[in-house]
Amino acid sequence: MAVAKMGHAHSIMLQVIMGRWFVVFASFLIMAAAGATYMFSLYSGDIKTSLAYDQTTLNLLSFFKDLGANVGILSGLINEIAPPWVVLTIGSVLNFFGYFMIWLAVTGRIPKPQVWHMCLHICVGANSQTFANTGSLVTCVKNFPESRGVVLGILKGYVGLSGAIITQLYFAFYYNDTKALILLIGWLPAAISFVFLRTIRYMKPVRQPNEIHVFYKFLYISLGLATFLLVMIVVQKRVSFSQSEYGASAGVVLFLLFLPLAVVFGEQYKIRKSQKLDPVAVKVVTESSNGDSNNTLSAPTSKSDAVTVKETRWWQNVFSPPDRGEDYTILQALFSFDMILLFIAGTCGCGGTLTAIDNLGQIGASLGYQKASISTFVSLVSIWGYLGRVFSGFVSEHVLTKYKFPRPLMLTLILLLSCAGHLMIVFNVPNGLYVASVIIGFCFGAQWPLVFAIISELFGLKYYSTLYTFGGAASPIGLYLLNVMVTGHLYDKEAERQLTETGIPRKIGQELTCVGASCFKLSFIIITAATFFGVIVSLILVARTVKFYKGDIYKRYREQAEESTTEMAGVQNGGERGQEPKDRM
Repeated sequence: MAVAKMGHAHSIMLQVIMGRWFVVFASFLIMAAAGATYMFSLYSGDIKTSLAYDQTTLNLLSFFKDLGANVGILSGLINEIAPPWVVLTIGSVLNFFGYFMIWLAVTGRIPKPQVWHMCLHICVGANSQTFANTGSLVTCVKNFPESRGVVLGILKGYVGLSGAIITQLYFAFYYNDTKALILLIGWLPAAISFVFLRTIRYMKPVRQPNEIHVFYKFLYISLGLATFLLVMIVVQKRVSFSQSEYGASAGVVLFLLFLPLAVVFGEQYKIRKSQKLDPVAVKVVTESSNGDSNNTLSAPTSKSDAVTVKETRWWQNVFSPPDRGEDYTILQALFSFDMILLFIAGTCGCGGTLTAIDNLGQIGASLGYQKASISTFVSLVSIWGYLGRVFSGFVSEHVLTKYKFPRPLMLTLILLLSCAGHLMIVFNVPNGLYVASVIIGFCFGAQWPLVFAIISELFGLKYYSTLYTFGGAASPIGLYLLNVMVTGHLYDKEAERQLTETGIPRKIGQELTCVGASCFKLSFIIITAATFFGVIVSLILVARTVKFYKGDIYKRYREQAEESTTEMAGVQNGGERGQEPKDRM
């Protein structure tokens, strides 16, 4: 009897680990540690002080950080030919190497590196984020093609919370050693990815009636996590915590991070109870071949389809793409006018909001806010970035399904809202930076699920692991133009003017500090104008795609999921009759 119970428990555990819901849970944890790039304002001060950088140099470093974080072409191409665990392994190595080298430089354990060395280190470290996204996020989108909006929203939401999550863990581990934060974001994401390497994999999508309800359960848990983090942020700004108290707070955070595992167990138990699936048979049916990462979604369903796939090459029909929603080749998508419009809108919108986020510390200091308030801005951006992600993911999916509301139109509204946040900085509204940080954080978070979902809907999922990285490349381009070329240059120019007026000559290596509303006023006027231009471009995309979104855009994926469900049922029935599936030898 005891042996039977142990075998039963082992069977349930195997089914849970092999199930597609466990892939989602593992992705939650990977994403929750993959947002180190959004914490730049917390450790940029240590870099600036330790290495004696001016604002332009710091902004250049910020550009390379975002260049690495958003140009994921390499991770996408690797994912086309290798399974997700290979992509996650490479990302782990890059993450540890990049941030570990920065930590060595900031703590003086190595000689002061040249600027281009630091740019390379932070670019390599930040580029690991694209490998984490490609390895886990893209996998989940392909596993749940009919719920891609909510998948993108909640996974990107965990990335948005990662700054606050890592901060709580940092205080528990290192307490007052501020430079140790860089070390933490070097080893922690790498360790988590290594733990879940083999559990992240492609699976044939199957239809589950309550699929969206399961994601809502995950949403409620993540909302609880976000609420707890927000409360802790407010309390910890007012009350001095000891390291043991920070440890208790981190314990609650870890509990909420692992709570989705209870939902995973519940769903797999329901599946086992209703279908009585054999775990080995499930493995045979659901686990895709490592040789072709896209075979679960793009396998031909007829002889004519097989001929088309065989005869079409990546360089052919570049300017003769299929209908919207079909599987574009990489070049067909890149040369599509729809992609160009989406890229421009993303460059203007994401570049502007990310410039504001990366400069929140300097903006707050120049406007006379207290240091504790500036830290609150960063935390607010993290929390509201999370809310923006889950809002755009879940709400856009709901209104699209129920009202055929085009997702590009929601992107347009988000870009328009971000203009209001930029204008609050321009006019230096009393205490307006609190509201501006909320608006900018929300809009920055909301843009990403929308951009990535639109790419998957317009150009298909066959080459999504590569195509979605091109959408992300809009951010560093916008950041370089608006942050390095505009904001950093104008800040240093105004700081030099103020220094000249004092009559005190600038010393070699002296940090330039600007005080007053004039430091960022002109910069954010330009950013607002650029973002409004993005609104106009996005409206053009809305006009071009409104007819497409009025149709049934998920029909082909629904049919494929129904075929997979039928196949699984056939294997199950064959197993119940004592027959071996054909794939088993």
